[in-house]
Amino acid sequence: MRLTRRRLLAGGVITLASGASVSAFGLVIEPGLLLTVREYRLSLPGWGARPPLNLCVIADIHSNEPWMPLDRIRRIVATANALEPDAHLLLGDIPGHFPWVRRRLPMPEVVEALSGLRAPLGCFGVLGNHDWWDDQAVQRAGRGVPALRGLLQQAGFTILANGAVRLPHGDGVWLCGTESMLAFRRIPGIYRGVDNLRAAMAPLAADDAPAILMAHEPDQFPNVPGRVALTLSGHTHGGQVRLAGWSPIVGSRYGNRYAYGLVEEEGKRLIVSGGLGCSVFPIRLGVAPEIVMVRLS
Repeated sequence: MRLTRRRLLAGGVITLASGASVSAFGLVIEPGLLLTVREYRLSLPGWGARPPLNLCVIADIHSNEPWMPLDRIRRIVATANALEPDAHLLLGDIPGHFPWVRRRLPMPEVVEALSGLRAPLGCFGVLGNHDWWDDQAVQRAGRGVPALRGLLQQAGFTILANGAVRLPHGDGVWLCGTESMLAFRRIPGIYRGVDNLRAAMAPLAADDAPAILMAHEPDQFPNVPGRVALTLSGHTHGGQVRLAGWSPIVGSRYGNRYAYGLVEEEGKRLIVSGGLGCSVFPIRLGVAPEIVMVRLS
């Protein structure tokens, strides 16, 4: 085919239109409108005669306007409840703040929306790095506890701050949680964590019931002992841009190793949720906002 000026111009128009379509999808449709449910079915060692346990995992809401307003959070809550899980697990990073945010939502309003979550065994959670960073008083003092923890507890959430609870499910299942590894920001790239994995594991010495760990950052996974049957994390957002199973930028020192999905290493299992909101840039492409449903047996 002979390349003419008309064909060249036509090709340029098509390329621009395609680029605009991709931009609109990545900046508006996927981050602000789409919602998927990602399901994992796993058989865990030592489960015994316990009935199946269904866990609904909600991670990285990053509430803000216009991408994650209150009405969208309420729709997420309704979708999560419709899955009829045995328990809801909140993996942290509820506030959302980056340069393109038009309005930061008050945390009492966001927690009120999340308080609509319902499950027979209850609602549990851990705090993420943004939950710590958002509390300026705590950051300035370099100590203390984010006010958000108290708001969530008042709303009925059990927050596992380097601790564990034994779920009354069959012969019992341990649910553990660690605090953020990036809780305090000092200078760019320098952080101080408040995670204490040993403290979170200590109650497990009481028996050999299966144990599940909630850790906001997946970088905790290499430290997790084999005693833990499954680790659940968020934080990375799947890289926010993910093409052919690869993310160019991942908020983990391990890069794509723990970017997204099910990871199995040395007999241990990790599930990294792609999360729901955005951070740094309001874009998602190839990793739609998701609720994760984990069905264990």
